[in-house]
Amino acid sequence: MGRFIAALALVFSGAVLSWAAIPVPELIIYYDYEDFQNGFVIDKSGHGHDGKIVGNIKQVPGKRGMGAQFEKGSYLDLDGANFPADDIPEDEMSVCAWVKCQNTGDHHAIFNVRGGDGTWIIHPELRNNGQFRWLLRTKGMTTIFDIRAGTVEWDTWLHYAGVYSSIQGYAALYINGEEIIKQNTEKHKLMKDWTQGVRVGYNIDNARPFTGIMDDLCVWAKALTPDEIKNLMENGPLPKAVSAQGKLATVWGDLKRF
Repeated sequence: MGRFIAALALVFSGAVLSWAAIPVPELIIYYDYEDFQNGFVIDKSGHGHDGKIVGNIKQVPGKRGMGAQFEKGSYLDLDGANFPADDIPEDEMSVCAWVKCQNTGDHHAIFNVRGGDGTWIIHPELRNNGQFRWLLRTKGMTTIFDIRAGTVEWDTWLHYAGVYSSIQGYAALYINGEEIIKQNTEKHKLMKDWTQGVRVGYNIDNARPFTGIMDDLCVWAKALTPDEIKNLMENGPLPKAVSAQGKLATVWGDLKRF
């Protein structure tokens, strides 16, 4: 009887098994763009930072599974005023995403944050002059680094990965898994205050609209290594979850034997 009850519980929990992610340490935000629910894109990091859709963002085929097509001026709002300080990176940070941008003549913001004192903290973007940008600032608009490098290929899938470590004192930019530039920096801690706004795809001041398709956006409280970035490109950040269909087929076979 105990086995029957356990098997029955698995049947009713199958829907959860199909999408539930195994938590990964230091993964703060993860949008795989596979789940759109009631006007939100679901955060798979386990932290619950679902992104509110503002404007027109729709599911389309992405780089890995489904992606999100951003119409110009559309974005995800992460409710910066209530973003918990415990989830904000301080010592190290990485921002990664697959992107396929249109050449609209604009800068394209992947992820943007503004601190309570007005500091523009985070700028990972594709610029209208065909370069990538990776910038972090700390309190009082103090620039930690401002990397502008590489060459954008428009309407082409590219993997962007910006990395920073205040512990080791460096910043680096990787495109398609290859290091474009790495530079030494002052060992500034990051601001743990995102209260003036957190967005995906559009700056807080309604500038630099990301226009195109985005997939697998990840924000980490760690400095990813080159090997970790290459693995991320191929497999995403989460360990492979149990397949609900395979599990349910096995359970149903067990049930039929009772």
